[in-house]
Amino acid sequence: MPLLSPGDPDPWCLHSAGSRFPALVVCDHASRRMPGSLADLGLPQEELERHIAWDIGAAELARGLAGRLGVAALLSGYSRLVIDCNRHPDDPGSILARSDGTVVPGNAGLDPRQREARVREIFDPYHAAIERELESISAGSGACALISVHSFTPQFGGRLRPWHCGVLWDLDGRMACPLRDALRTEPGLVVGDNEPYSGRHPANHTIDAHATRRGWPHVCIEVRQDLLGAAAGVQAWVARLGGPLETLLADDRLYRASGDDDHRHG
Repeated sequence: MPLLSPGDPDPWCLHSAGSRFPALVVCDHASRRMPGSLADLGLPQEELERHIAWDIGAAELARGLAGRLGVAALLSGYSRLVIDCNRHPDDPGSILARSDGTVVPGNAGLDPRQREARVREIFDPYHAAIERELESISAGSGACALISVHSFTPQFGGRLRPWHCGVLWDLDGRMACPLRDALRTEPGLVVGDNEPYSGRHPANHTIDAHATRRGWPHVCIEVRQDLLGAAAGVQAWVARLGGPLETLLADDRLYRASGDDDHRHG
């Protein structure tokens, strides 16, 4: 049986705010929506509102950043509990039977055909849409900057997280390092460098699959969820991130392929 029915929304959503820069904002964990056929994976509503189902506030931040920068934003359409669009399908974290202490009944004992349906109907179309947008945007410039937006919980595993935001990257720091350094000029702002998560391979599948392999500029941004709980908080982070990102995107040198220069920074 198909996973998605005619009444279910698409597995991705595009918000276009123009084409001021050759850049695309993506949000892999934008939604907590479930396909009707999965009956909420057997979870009560309060679990679907937690961070295990989505990155709280990330969709609003992604759309706000896209509007500030005058570029498009492409958002995932279904919960990360159905399939995590920022994990390779072979990754053990792709479909979790248990997440942050919560058992997910609808993910237990999946057979290969059930897993493949989630890849085919949700994961693949989302990433195909990213590919189409990147190819379209880069047609006139030769490259496209990819900005990936996530959010993280104020505490995890019983430990408080001191960072207000994190900038994640691997070998290519041409966007991440200047953005990190610009954010660190704000008094009192605690900015993680590959914290609270690492951008090192094989993490950050979306960045690897669409930007790293092409040598295109990219950055993954994490903002703490309690700072995005209200519209005013989202707007504050749009302004805080938007200024440095505008400066970066306006520099034509950014779009050189990574092999053309040494883009590793500390």
